[in-house]
Amino acid sequence: MRWMRKCSPKSVTLVLMLVLFTVLIGCSQEAAQTPKSEPTEPVNTSTQVVEESKEKELPRVAFVYIGQPGDGGWTYEHDKGRQYMEEKLGVKADFVENVPESADAERVITELAQSHDIIFTTSFGYMDYTLNVAKKFPKVIFMHTAGYKTAENMGTYFGRNYEVSYLSGIAAGKMTKNNTIGYVGAFPIPEVIYNINAFELGVQSVNKDAKVQVVWSNTWFDPATERQAAISLLDKGADILLAYQDSPATIQAAAERGAFAGGNDSDMNRFAPETYLTNPIWNWGPYYTKVVQDVMDGTWTNEQYMGDMKDDMVGLAPLGKNVPEDVKKLVEDAKAKILSGELHVFSGPIYDSTGTLKVEEGQTLSDADILSNNWFVKGVEGTIPQ
Repeated sequence: MRWMRKCSPKSVTLVLMLVLFTVLIGCSQEAAQTPKSEPTEPVNTSTQVVEESKEKELPRVAFVYIGQPGDGGWTYEHDKGRQYMEEKLGVKADFVENVPESADAERVITELAQSHDIIFTTSFGYMDYTLNVAKKFPKVIFMHTAGYKTAENMGTYFGRNYEVSYLSGIAAGKMTKNNTIGYVGAFPIPEVIYNINAFELGVQSVNKDAKVQVVWSNTWFDPATERQAAISLLDKGADILLAYQDSPATIQAAAERGAFAGGNDSDMNRFAPETYLTNPIWNWGPYYTKVVQDVMDGTWTNEQYMGDMKDDMVGLAPLGKNVPEDVKKLVEDAKAKILSGELHVFSGPIYDSTGTLKVEEGQTLSDADILSNNWFVKGVEGTIPQ
């Protein structure tokens, strides 16, 4: 700028200040004319990230069922437990139904272990197959119902349903008129044997003269076979029946003869409301929820869990509407004693069916002894096939 060279330094400074002031005013006016954008809420992606992370951390769970959820008994209750767990934890579990207690079970469990983190196998006969697969998949958690074998990644769970079988026995012992009670046993395994024994001990507690006759159906769910077994006991004079299968066939057969009866696993009153006695029931949901939550928290252990009436894993179905009030009271009184610890079902003296003293007075069978029980108590008539 040639003209600047002819001006004094002070003049130049003044001119530059005027130019700068003009530029600043222009910028201010331009800014004032520029429309402001509406303020927007900050995008909070943290919740979405947490939810996606939580979803990824949910374990993949599977169940192996011996029957169908529609059996109305054992599998029905396990499936209710699965649904309860899903609702509580937001975990979607898979299941395979009608899996036989054979090498087929090992195949199914193996296939599930390839894509799941936790597997519940819900029948006694799956024990060895579950153990075999657990050894091959050490990072998968296995939980087996009613068994007694464990591994570092395999636990067991069951409940003291014999406490409730004892209560059922009290009702049967008081209701029988000819002191002949029939019991349709499923399979001659410890689980069924000790429940028959507990039932008979309950009978004896109120009726020393009553006997319990046992026949085996060798089924878990076969209504036709179980019905025939029930009829054979009715033909022998039994006027009260209990059964350890998943179907209501025994209850229905008894109802046709006007005999009171109870089933197993679930409240079966709806199948014969006029002649329903009662029976043990299961509540698996809270325990399934606990196990899956423990795995998620990293606190799972390969425990051998035994639930009871106190934690509501097992319970007694409401006694039928035609069971007398005095009988109901006897049952409730005994239940209260079991809950308080005053009454232990397998406390001595207890004799076996041959008259041999098996549990001395003042002694009580341990859980391990109960879970391996292979003898009948005095008062039970029948044989245990070897």
